[in-house]
Amino acid sequence: MTIRVLIADDHHVVRRGLAFFLRTQRDIDIVGEAANGEEAVTLAGTLKPDVILMDLSMPGMNGIEATKIIKNKHPEIKIMMLTSFSDQDHVIPALEAGASGYQLKDVQPDELVQCLRNLMNGETQLHPKAATQLLANLSGKSTKNNDPAQDLTKRELDVLREITHGKSNKEIASALFITEKTVKTHVSNLLSKLQLADRTQAALYAVKQKLFE
Repeated sequence: MTIRVLIADDHHVVRRGLAFFLRTQRDIDIVGEAANGEEAVTLAGTLKPDVILMDLSMPGMNGIEATKIIKNKHPEIKIMMLTSFSDQDHVIPALEAGASGYQLKDVQPDELVQCLRNLMNGETQLHPKAATQLLANLSGKSTKNNDPAQDLTKRELDVLREITHGKSNKEIASALFITEKTVKTHVSNLLSKLQLADRTQAALYAVKQKLFE
């Protein structure tokens, strides 16, 4: 499967560098480049990429605003934030806007490629620093009243705990000594029980509900 990628970054050198490297990957096709949020929104509608690599800080419309609009109009498009910011004021709004991944620009090129592939397989891709901010800064902002998480099995809770740490299915399988297929089943079941769309929402939900204090 070829992953169609749109790159949104206001720095020409960054866009060119990303495009140059990603084009060396057989399963990645760079379909377009945007220099700001407005261009990203427009190109998302015309090019229909599978994934958008979205910078946060851009002139005019920033990456978070663009993400909200794109996810509202084109929910099927996955958005991975690629930025130099790892603080709560950027991580949390980006995830709440609908981003499925959050990586820092110091990520190794090969790791970024794997993150894109994992994203297409439905796995949330959070840089460890972003996962830390997610856990540290959303904790305690809501209660467990009427918590549907009470319907989760112990193993589903174990999987959910690992999801909040940004782990992939393979990493969860290794940590819990189960197969990746079993992990996928647990993820599907817990998302259904919690009535959530994806792993990012599950991670946000778990932290807001203070499930793992």
